[in-house]
Amino acid sequence: MQSPRIQPPAVAGRFYDQDPARLSQAVQGFIAAGQRQARQRLADQTQAGQGADQPQAGKLRQAGTAAAPRPQALIAPHAGYVFSGPVAGSAYAALADHAAEIEQVVLLGPPHRLPVRGLATSSASAFETPLGQVPVDQATLDRLIAMHPQIQRLDAAFAGEHCIEVQLPFLQVLLERFRLLPFLVGTVDAAQVAEILAPFWEAEDSLIVVSSDLSHYLDYATAQALDARTSEAIRALHPERIAPEQACGQSAIAGLLTLARARQAQGRILDLRNSGDTAGPRDHVVGYGAYVFS
Repeated sequence: MQSPRIQPPAVAGRFYDQDPARLSQAVQGFIAAGQRQARQRLADQTQAGQGADQPQAGKLRQAGTAAAPRPQALIAPHAGYVFSGPVAGSAYAALADHAAEIEQVVLLGPPHRLPVRGLATSSASAFETPLGQVPVDQATLDRLIAMHPQIQRLDAAFAGEHCIEVQLPFLQVLLERFRLLPFLVGTVDAAQVAEILAPFWEAEDSLIVVSSDLSHYLDYATAQALDARTSEAIRALHPERIAPEQACGQSAIAGLLTLARARQAQGRILDLRNSGDTAGPRDHVVGYGAYVFS
């Protein structure tokens, strides 16, 4: 009998701390900062509603985190934590009050190492980080592969790949335990991705996470302007307004936005920064955004 294969971490010690205690502390700090930012945003919205007519003030309160429904999906960045960790914390802070409800996570990102046609998934029984192993729901993957010919198991695409891995410590800190469905989304029609995701949008115990950065290696001002346009397209659920150079996870984002629009969901921008704001120079920056859909 073949022993189960574990997908090892590829970027522990480079993108994030390989010491479990320090890693957990760092992730908790990012999420806590995101929660503080959300509370401040709610306070600002409430203050803006003071003196407004009652219906408008009510709308502002409903837009705040305290009254927000459980997220059906998130978009979070996937760079080294010193660069994108604060923005990822803003995304996962939206999940904190609903963590006990989540038992399954569909996690999608772009392949950086190997071109993929359709969607690639893994034959691994678990993905490992310094915080432990996350079990992969291979039974559900079997059913999805049987239903959707655009999905294939392609372990070579996951070798050295970071976009799935860097999301896992955030999920491990927030969720007591969960099953993982990992996908690398390559060249594929957005409607096909939406079709795969649809049952998980409906499921009460599932969360969809898209792992993506925004613009790459533009100067600070140009990146800010482009990322702002991309963020508005994401918020308004308009995937046709997002070109591949605007987000490395454009294919996965397009699939999610197509589904969210069909479900008449609401998208919200939680954070928008770039590496020039967090830890890098401003001549060549990478953009990071945090978004939630419910």
